[in-house]
Amino acid sequence: MKHLSAQTRWERWTQWPLLALAVAFALAYTVPVVHPGAGDGVHRACAAVEWVVWGAFACDYLVRLALSGRKLLFVRTHWLDLLAVVLPMIQPLRLLRVVSTLALVGRRARMAPQIQLTVYVGGAVVGLLMFGSLAVLEVERDAPHGNIKTLGDAVWWSFTTMTTVGYGDHAPTTGLGRLIAVGLMLSGIALLGVVTANIAAWFISRFERDDAEERRQTALLETLTQEVRSLRGQVSALTGAAECACGQRTRGAPLS
Repeated sequence: MKHLSAQTRWERWTQWPLLALAVAFALAYTVPVVHPGAGDGVHRACAAVEWVVWGAFACDYLVRLALSGRKLLFVRTHWLDLLAVVLPMIQPLRLLRVVSTLALVGRRARMAPQIQLTVYVGGAVVGLLMFGSLAVLEVERDAPHGNIKTLGDAVWWSFTTMTTVGYGDHAPTTGLGRLIAVGLMLSGIALLGVVTANIAAWFISRFERDDAEERRQTALLETLTQEVRSLRGQVSALTGAAECACGQRTRGAPLS
């Protein structure tokens, strides 16, 4: 721990609090969308939670920026976090705070590569499906010609859009809704590419391990074959020497 930088120690210490704040923001965003008829007190409480979470994200970014040794490099490599802080409450771009924070928590978590990839893909699928549904429902529910009026319609539309199936029974009619659709389609294509690449890499690594094991066994058999041949040669040499010695004793024995 002494050899870790201050930024790394801070990121380790804040990874789980950030995850809890991301969950709190998700709940605060979901309640007004799913229950638009809730009282003003509920809406104000959810808005307050969103602002508090955004403030925590902004403070975390500023602290990590201050602790980093190369600030310009930090800004270039953490542009998504900066975007999530700069765009705090623009609908529906405020969802970037949740996505970027979950990604940040995932990058900080120390897991095996296979588990890490599984967590990334699974979390990305669930998160995009959930927030895509909520975002499009919030935008399209009151649209004059919109056909996404319920949460079930929004979830079905998000699922078909992410999988690039697109049955067309539900579609956004507003510009912002279509922008969300573009983001979901691109995300779905990217996730399918990650899953396909991961499966292909798993098969290739498995085949490589099998080939390496087969080569090892073949080399072992060749070594054993050479040792058997060597032993056979030694046995033949010893047998021949014994036969010669017996023959010499037989020829040298006196006749009775």
